[in-house]
Amino acid sequence: MVRVSGAWTLPHFAAIERSMQPVRTALPALARLDLDGLSALDTAGAGLLSVLLGPERLRSMLDALPDLAPERRALLETVGCAVHDIFAHPPPQSYALGFIGLLARIGTAVEAIWQQTRLLFGFVGLTLETLARNLLRPQRWRMAALVTQIEQTTLDALPIVSLLSLMVGAVIAFLGATVLKDYGASVFTVDLVSFAFLREFGVLLAAILLAGRTASAFTAQIGAMQAHEEIDAIRTLGLDPIEVLVLPRVLALVLGLPMLTFVAMLAGMLGGALVCVLAIGIPPAMFLSLFHADTPLRYFWVGMSKAPVLAFLIAIIGCLEGFKVTGSAESVGERTTSSVVQAIFVVILVDALAALFFMEMGW
Repeated sequence: MVRVSGAWTLPHFAAIERSMQPVRTALPALARLDLDGLSALDTAGAGLLSVLLGPERLRSMLDALPDLAPERRALLETVGCAVHDIFAHPPPQSYALGFIGLLARIGTAVEAIWQQTRLLFGFVGLTLETLARNLLRPQRWRMAALVTQIEQTTLDALPIVSLLSLMVGAVIAFLGATVLKDYGASVFTVDLVSFAFLREFGVLLAAILLAGRTASAFTAQIGAMQAHEEIDAIRTLGLDPIEVLVLPRVLALVLGLPMLTFVAMLAGMLGGALVCVLAIGIPPAMFLSLFHADTPLRYFWVGMSKAPVLAFLIAIIGCLEGFKVTGSAESVGERTTSSVVQAIFVVILVDALAALFFMEMGW
């Protein structure tokens, strides 16, 4: 029997901790808990009791105390969960120098990547399940949040996407014309620009810009709510954070990135046309004629087909990293950086795999 008596509060913290040392190693495995003599209990005392008994044993002992006051039960369970989380996530270990330490760091990194991949797929499934559950329930659609997110993620990004695509299109046309001029084939610069922007650069530039601009914003917004316990308040109100916070952002990006991709294609072609007209001497009518004759429509659909997939992944990564914020400003910064890096990496990886697939299929 473990009898706890007296005031387990912060002023008595040091004395209680000293008295716990000889008892900690002598506790039987099937001991019972007696809190009848406990006169006062606060968070510090609950933490000491959780450390003394262990979170799992404390939880099982509390189940055997049906007459315990609800406020004390809630305090002990909450503090026990917090102590369990601390034990489950120990501080980062230091690695030895040399080859063994290198292997240990590589193994730790591979395990972290595997855990992140599992978590990402689980979050994708949770989002799709929530979307399917609400798809045929229009009364639960959050149109105001959706329109607001479309404005912030799409309309506000139009200037930077257009300007960057225009400049990249001009650079590609100038480099292509410089190389093709030596072979007397400057006219094929039109085909180079159309092929590059319709199939790859239009969607890739727009997606990378959104990965840096929007994924970080999603992480910072949700992370700040997580740090201020606003997401817990949403759950307390009986609402689903996935439905309230994630779905409007995901749908806004899935609808917005194809629009940005189309604008990026037009801006890139315009940049290429300006270089062709000013540097090569191809008239605008000839540029349009060559573009119409040599560019199949499937190039456009190949580029557009990748936009919704990339948008979904960018939004999912940004929201997931926001939910992983632990409560400090430093954590918000770390998760924001992580979301940008992950989103850009996934965009480039998926685009490369899609390009290989479409080329092998002859599309």
